[in-house]
Amino acid sequence: MTFTTSPPTPEYALLSFPTPQILLVTLNRPRSLNCINTKGHQELHAIWEWMDSEPSLRVGILTGAGRAFCAGADLKEWQGKANSGEDLTPRSGFGGLSRRTGLKPVICAVNGLCLGGGSEMAINADLVIASQGAVFGFPEVKRGVVAIAGSLPRLVRTVGRQRAMEMVLTGRQVSAVEAERFGFVNEVVPSDDAAATNGAPGAVVRRAIEVAREIAENSPDAVIVSREGVKIGWEGVGAEDGTRMLIDGWSKRLYGGENIKEGLLAFVEKRKPNWFDSKL
Repeated sequence: MTFTTSPPTPEYALLSFPTPQILLVTLNRPRSLNCINTKGHQELHAIWEWMDSEPSLRVGILTGAGRAFCAGADLKEWQGKANSGEDLTPRSGFGGLSRRTGLKPVICAVNGLCLGGGSEMAINADLVIASQGAVFGFPEVKRGVVAIAGSLPRLVRTVGRQRAMEMVLTGRQVSAVEAERFGFVNEVVPSDDAAATNGAPGAVVRRAIEVAREIAENSPDAVIVSREGVKIGWEGVGAEDGTRMLIDGWSKRLYGGENIKEGLLAFVEKRKPNWFDSKL
């Protein structure tokens, strides 16, 4: 594969490309349950920024090595810096994802423990696909800290006030099936421990790749703008104001691009579109 710039070379994550349009990021601190330290946050921020800047990439997937997706922050590091008041996360939040705006969609393929910062990343992902054995939770209150990386306002908009209060005030773990019922998770797939142990992608990653392929088959311009429209509404903007913002901010670029012309021409000619890399 050829990119306009070289991919990042992170210490705490692995990068792979299931297809030329899909970036798979695997958190790779399995002995630490993929807890993320300061350097890991900066690495992930750089990875998502790089994905957005690479025209050929259309979808990102985040998963974890071993039995955890991400069990949260590196509390040993956090304890050492707790008195300094230093913010350990980049402007895009925990793992470069919990407050990320970005251009391109990211799917969380949650393969196991998804706690604290792990759940903060998932709540701001565009889709969440979970293994049946995955668990979610915000245990911060049990350690005297707060889920302050962006998840609390977003959680209530996703699962509702009462469920959000239950999750963050009790700190209890929620099963994948329950999280799907809450609307936190899009889809639950059977656990596949055998695949994980022999090095092959587990069922949850395989399913995330299938969904990412579906997204990547669509117009990259239309995906970016459609995602933006949903985000505007989710952030609390009224329907009419959001529509106006979307039209004013994106319509000229969308209608002036090559992909809308290609999509309409392909429809008329009854063929599959040959999309161009997005220039938005």
